[in-house]
Amino acid sequence: MDIISHLTRTVTPAVLGGDDNPAKKNLLEQFYAVFAARLADTDTYGRFANENIARDDQGFYDRVWTEGSHRDQISSELSAAHNVDATASRGLIAMAAPLAYHEIKSLAGTTPVPQFLNDNLSSYQHHIPAWASAVIPAGMLVAAPAGKRISDTTSMAPLVREEEEKSGSFMKALLPIIGLIILAALAWALLRGCQENPEPVGTPVVTEEQVADNGQVAVAADVEPASLRIATGETSSTLYACSMTVGDDALQGTVMSAMSGAFGTEADKCRADVDNNFAIDMPAAPQLAAILAVIKDVPNASMVIKGDKILVNSSDETVLAKLVSDLQAVAPAMTVEAEGPLDLQGEIDGGLAAADAAMGRLGENPDPRDVARALSLQVINFELDEALIPEANKPFLDRAAALIKSVPDMALTIVGNTDSLASDAYNLDLSRQRAEAVKDYLVSKGVDASKLSTKGAGESNPIADNSTDQGRFRNRRIEFTVYDESAMGKEEVVTAGTSTNTAIKGTATMPDPDLNPLDSNNDDLLPDSDDPTQGTALDPKKP
Repeated sequence: MDIISHLTRTVTPAVLGGDDNPAKKNLLEQFYAVFAARLADTDTYGRFANENIARDDQGFYDRVWTEGSHRDQISSELSAAHNVDATASRGLIAMAAPLAYHEIKSLAGTTPVPQFLNDNLSSYQHHIPAWASAVIPAGMLVAAPAGKRISDTTSMAPLVREEEEKSGSFMKALLPIIGLIILAALAWALLRGCQENPEPVGTPVVTEEQVADNGQVAVAADVEPASLRIATGETSSTLYACSMTVGDDALQGTVMSAMSGAFGTEADKCRADVDNNFAIDMPAAPQLAAILAVIKDVPNASMVIKGDKILVNSSDETVLAKLVSDLQAVAPAMTVEAEGPLDLQGEIDGGLAAADAAMGRLGENPDPRDVARALSLQVINFELDEALIPEANKPFLDRAAALIKSVPDMALTIVGNTDSLASDAYNLDLSRQRAEAVKDYLVSKGVDASKLSTKGAGESNPIADNSTDQGRFRNRRIEFTVYDESAMGKEEVVTAGTSTNTAIKGTATMPDPDLNPLDSNNDDLLPDSDDPTQGTALDPKKP
């Protein structure tokens, strides 16, 4: 197994983003070898083996090398060897360390990481530079053949002939002095950079490699953390909404087992997006049963678990404070936070930025499900009681229209959703109008109308609580799904590659809008057009 090639393929794009600088790529490649050699030490690895290391934990590098002089040596040596600014070098290393750690753990599987790295030493040993002997365990360097030395970089320099060595003796005598001058300059630049508060290096959004069933590798830069979002009902142990995004069936089963243990049959309300674009691990998984036991007893509360963070909310400030405290007690390795006040403009801007970034990662001939997911990330903040497309969304929808037109057989359903304020009839009608408004705009930009269908769900498909501003805001949304004629009016059941999106139930349908369309009861939740035998008027909710 070529560990360095694997890390270069998966972690480097996540660290560098769109930066194709060869020097930075080579710097990271050499760092991976030094990093792997350090993790091969049982004592080093043992210090954090039981921690849940966040993939954006840029302080992790400092815990791998606790000696400041070692950290300084690594960044300065790599900086000099690859002609990369010292501050940038340190930033790249700090970003790469936690991502590389997770990738190596994934490769090791059930094998202890130090054992795995020692067993595969030959795959990365030749990348380790000679200067690293001071910062890694003894015996990790390749033994130098007699009469030769190991190069200080991964690229071997030609041996110096005796005549050249003599002629350069004067310059060699000056090298220590020159080195001191350079180090002093670097130190001054670093100090000045700290004083001027330079912009921090961007944190990568993503994480680890996933392997699809067809054997293709999804690069780390395309993988999102797995997540679980739930909202409790008005009484204890009831579930109002539940959804998860996970990378494989195994993690889905783990989460569902914990949900069933906490909420019983209420867990059947959970929906899952199982797709290899998401991580196959969840840092909160070992404590998930304890976490759910806390929140299930708090009515009208919401919780989002994503990566190593737990975000919670409640309309009661006292209840919220206790919820945060209780969750911190049962999941000390997680970061637990109370959701702040609704930042409407920030949510709009953030949603559009996330959607734009996801669109940029689609590549050529994208999977329609990935397109639908990217489009759903945008926040379309319609004015109260209106169905007019906001100006802020039009540039993104223009881009979406061009993409939809370019992909053959792209057929999407636009679903409108609302919060629970106002009547069912009003919300249903408004959600349909808004879905139609999005379709009309895309059609006006050249999208074939036959590629788009619409559906109004009103308040029937919440993803958050309706007791807080934040929850109601998230429920007021436009979603895109892959069109499936058999799923219209039911829960979407679509398969694309290794992706599925289905309710986790004995059947893959939502409760029928008419609880029994063949009986004579007038118990529809939607207009009776879905059941012609019951007339056309909108029925009241079933008591």
